[in-house]
Amino acid sequence: MVWEKIEQGIDHRVANGAEAAQQSILLRDIFGNPFRPGAVDSSWLTTDVRILAEGIYQDRVFDRMLILADALQDAGCDNDDILNHCRGDGPHVRGCWVVDLLTNRK
Repeated sequence: MVWEKIEQGIDHRVANGAEAAQQSILLRDIFGNPFRPGAVDSSWLTTDVRILAEGIYQDRVFDRMLILADALQDAGCDNDDILNHCRGDGPHVRGCWVVDLLTNRK
């Protein structure tokens, strides 16, 4: 009986830890790094970048984030935080800080 309670407690902590990790990932996708807020150089906002970012936002097609990273790099973006975020595994969600930054959403 004692061991069952201990095992249940461990299972509960593991589940809570996994949920907290997932929530942290989502928060980083939405807010980025609060200690190094991103900034966009207006020269990066080419027609391709704007169309891709708006399409990603509207259609929720976050699998295009890799294409967005390439378009940004082609436009001269050298911001590692932005490029790495776009190329990261995600998950990316509506409210992604990079897409919001590029589409001028708050």
